[in-house]
Amino acid sequence: LRLRYCALDEFDSTPSKFLARMNEAETQAAILLGIDDPHIHDLAADFSKPCVMINCHDRRMRLPTVAPDHKNIGAFASHFLFEMGHRRVMNIMCLRRYTMELRLAGIKEAWERQNQNFKDDRDLLTINSFSAKEAEEKVGAWLDMTEKSMLPTAFLASGDFIAAGIINALKKRNIRVPQDVSVMSIDGFNLAAIEDVPLTAVHVPRDELGTEAVHMLQQRLVRPDATVGALLLYGKLVIRESVRRIRPGKEPTPIKGDGLYD
Repeated sequence: LRLRYCALDEFDSTPSKFLARMNEAETQAAILLGIDDPHIHDLAADFSKPCVMINCHDRRMRLPTVAPDHKNIGAFASHFLFEMGHRRVMNIMCLRRYTMELRLAGIKEAWERQNQNFKDDRDLLTINSFSAKEAEEKVGAWLDMTEKSMLPTAFLASGDFIAAGIINALKKRNIRVPQDVSVMSIDGFNLAAIEDVPLTAVHVPRDELGTEAVHMLQQRLVRPDATVGALLLYGKLVIRESVRRIRPGKEPTPIKGDGLYD
């Protein structure tokens, strides 16, 4: 089966551009990448050529989608920090997309399972972008207003660049990672392994999204009337050096990735 795929992302997502690409004679199918515009979803659902979505979803449930399981990924990351003994965790998040809201919902669910009371004004710091610079500025300002005795034992960042900004803000105030404060990321690709302090992170699937979307699209071409649904992919925990275990009544000790769950 030979196909010409039309891949559209959030930077090429006006209805007119979508229609122009879809009306090209050689285009047999489309993959929509991170497009939240419901008008595009309506056009795709009504078009005669099959469409599959990546990391977005059609709220009217007409288009198949493959996405990271954002809610469970957020819960998984928080649960790991609780397992490591952390109870005072500051979450730094950009909530511009619904996917990040799903992660936050998962984080709050993990807190509830631990009988912890999540308070937005105490446990959440929101920023407007995923940039390291903004994260550094926002976290730095928050640190300057917070007494040392009230500092969290860990920061959970919703992306690698945000985590890098957090670490920079901590370093400038002589707060060591992970000796004084742990930092964990949900992303785990761009910077996690190359930071001065390699980041413990939950890897969000990326290449797998494309692979599964192509398979899903091929199935739609063979079975156009098949049931429409969503395929959610799990994340993967990668343990590095930025998170330390806290044991009640003892000094924190560094953790090792090998054998942790043997």
